[in-house]
Order: sequence, then structure tokens, then C-alpha cells
Amino acid sequence: MKLSSSIQGDAQVIVAQEPRIDAAIAIQFKDKMKAETEAGEGRVILDLSRVDFIDSSGLGAIVAAMKQISGTRRMELAGLTETVQKVFRLTRMDTIFAIHDSVEAALAREA
Repeated sequence: MKLSSSIQGDAQVIVAQEPRIDAAIAIQFKDKMKAETEAGEGRVILDLSRVDFIDSSGLGAIVAAMKQISGTRRMELAGLTETVQKVFRLTRMDTIFAIHDSVEAALAREA
């Protein structure tokens, strides 16, 4: 599971570099998200624009990553493809996460 991370303004932007977040890589994803986010401050924006498929294990890994983030930090999602957005809608996880059309839209919104 490849992730890339950068600081943009008040946010840490993490880009999921794989087309799938599923049972095969869910544990790796969760562990890498923990490593990326444990030392930072501010918002975390997870860019899922390159992810075409997510299953229940992948969804669980994203929820676990959100719960691992310490203190007052929060995780937001950006760039969900239609298929991934449908999974979040069907599971009602779209009510748990702030979801933005793009990273740029997330960054334009004040913390």
C-alpha cells in the first residue's frame, strides 16, 4: 500500500496511491496511516481520487485510521470516485466523515 503525504496550509494531505483498498491491503493501509499521522498537527485530508474500489475491510481500515488520529485532529475525505462514494453513502459513513469533491475544495474550507 503506497501513501504519499504533504503539508498544505493547516492540513496534512495523504494520497492513497493504490486503485483498491480491500481485504488484501486493509491492515497495511491502517498501519501506514498510523505512521503518517501520529506525529502531525491540524486536519488530515485523505485523498481517495485514485481509489476505484473499496470493500468493507477497506472501509473498516479508513474508520480505524480516523480513530487512531490523536487529540483534536480530525480526518476528512476528498476526491471520492463515484463507486467509492456509493459505498460511503450505502453504509451511511458519509454522515461520519466530512467529504469534499477535491483536495482543493477541502483546503479552501476553513478548519
